[in-house]
Amino acid sequence: MINRRHVRETVLQALYALKLSGDSVQYITDSIIKDTLGTDKELRRFAEKLFFTTLENENEFDAVIIKHIKNWEFQRLALVDRLILKLSLCEFLYFDEIPTKVTINEAIEIAKKFSTAKSGRFVNGILDASLEDLSNSGKINKKGRGLIDHSINQ
Repeated sequence: MINRRHVRETVLQALYALKLSGDSVQYITDSIIKDTLGTDKELRRFAEKLFFTTLENENEFDAVIIKHIKNWEFQRLALVDRLILKLSLCEFLYFDEIPTKVTINEAIEIAKKFSTAKSGRFVNGILDASLEDLSNSGKINKKGRGLIDHSINQ
């Protein structure tokens, strides 16, 4: 059975292929997302929204990442780590129904699987700092039960 983690991993692979192959967005969508996820319309819709929204807002996500990497050049970050961060920031800002804790946990697990031994901690640190900054500036807008992960009294 395909779950959302598998969908996120598929989108990561699609973004990675797009960056390195020079193939068209349509070809990548057809050959990776559609072929991997098959006929499950809900999961494919989630995957395509995550893929296209990440691409459309890359500059915004890059700026957030750059703001939070200390003593490191953006271009020197591992491509997989950069893509995981972009996917996660996309979920923070454009997927109101996904709790930020879920996004961070998924990002850490995917980083451990697809990147280096230290990537999980690195991704966690950047996402925590980004989440705090985006929350303080009113850009995180989560809706529904269990999506607010801080108390009113803070």
